[in-house]
Amino acid sequence: MKKFKAPRKALSDLDADAVATVVMAAADIALIIDRRGVIKDLAIGQAGLSADLEPDWIGKSFAEVVTSESEPKVRMLLAEDETADLAARQLNHPARGGATIPITYSLRSLGKDGLRLAVGRDLRPLAELQQRLIEAEQSLERDYSRLRLAETRYRLLLQSSTDPILIVDAATQKIVDLNSGAAKLLGATPQRLLGQAFGESLKPASSRTFLDWMTNLRTTGRADVLRVRFASDNGEQRIAGALFRQENVSHVLLRITPATAPVAGQGESLTRLADIVRALPDALIVTDGDGRVLGCNRAFLDLAQLATEEQARNESLERWLGRPGVDLGVLLANLKQHGTVRLFATSVRGELGSSAEVEISAVAVGTSAEPIYGFAIRNVDRRRGADARPGRELPRSVEQLTELVGRVSLKDLVRETTDVIERLCIEAALELTADNRASAAEMLGLSRQSLYVKLRRYGLGDLDESGVNTD
Repeated sequence: MKKFKAPRKALSDLDADAVATVVMAAADIALIIDRRGVIKDLAIGQAGLSADLEPDWIGKSFAEVVTSESEPKVRMLLAEDETADLAARQLNHPARGGATIPITYSLRSLGKDGLRLAVGRDLRPLAELQQRLIEAEQSLERDYSRLRLAETRYRLLLQSSTDPILIVDAATQKIVDLNSGAAKLLGATPQRLLGQAFGESLKPASSRTFLDWMTNLRTTGRADVLRVRFASDNGEQRIAGALFRQENVSHVLLRITPATAPVAGQGESLTRLADIVRALPDALIVTDGDGRVLGCNRAFLDLAQLATEEQARNESLERWLGRPGVDLGVLLANLKQHGTVRLFATSVRGELGSSAEVEISAVAVGTSAEPIYGFAIRNVDRRRGADARPGRELPRSVEQLTELVGRVSLKDLVRETTDVIERLCIEAALELTADNRASAAEMLGLSRQSLYVKLRRYGLGDLDESGVNTD
């Protein structure tokens, strides 16, 4: 603590009013307490604090104006040695609505008749900052958990495949990541291969062909399977590539298979990969060029409320998408033109009537004459959190209404909103009239018979067949 060197010289001319002004400017609340702990006077320098407390404290004991758990702290504060260094203690005052207001007090002797000055600072702004910090830390931790989970899935998929798989920088062709199968094929450890140009591991003729193939892949986003020979192996290998972007950098995923192996691929690696795909929590579907389902995993069956894969096979994917005649056409058109689709927002309808908001990413593989499309569907209902609205809740803003445009027809959207408003008005009228149906009908400008019809329509109240209230 740093004290004034000559306070008597600098502050000796201050009168009582000036000292009171200084105290109010320095504190949110200040109390003058006698030696028995009774409040003789007080000043509040914060308007909001005065409204929350409404203190009528003059003449009361300091311990009477705090919560029960703070009473021992008051006694400890009053019992402290007046000559000790200035110490602060947090006390809680009861406020309106059963809330409490935390204030930290420092007590100092005024040197006259045993009076002491308690200077208090409102801790609510600090508590709000601490709460925001905790929420931010929790949000970051959730993001880190998702990233760790994605990294685990990625590593599991990469290392579980015995086929050589590499990820290379599309611009420099340098190896960014690879699995043990690729390291074995290239004849070096993964640590040594990272950062090395992939073309250096190929024979000269294959290296030149690979550079041209990469150029075509970067330009068009698609390339046919390439046949190459590695310097460490005399056998011919087949390379399939997929272009993707990460952190504004283009990468290519290379999958290498022996040229003698069937194009579809068989063996333990594909078996393991198929098992992982079937067990993934995101829905995965493979369709033909017309959008008819060729295969799907268990997550899609759960989303579409189907029992077996046979129920989905050969059916059009449009059967479960939110906007019939629109969504699948848009997806297929983009796949034919660009080869990929990312984060396409729509909904999926289940066979038993459920509906879920989803994001769809898709890719086209195979030849242009006989394309095969793969769709990854992620349920994003849990992301909506506090922004999600129950089906019959009144939208609160134009932005929330526009979110439904494209997912629900204009006719249905207007009818839905009209029904919700009508129901809310009827409920409000019944509440204002203490459930008097005649008065409610008059208030709404309806006949009693019309009101009974609407009550029966919305399931409000208990009416018998004649329309008489049976409450």
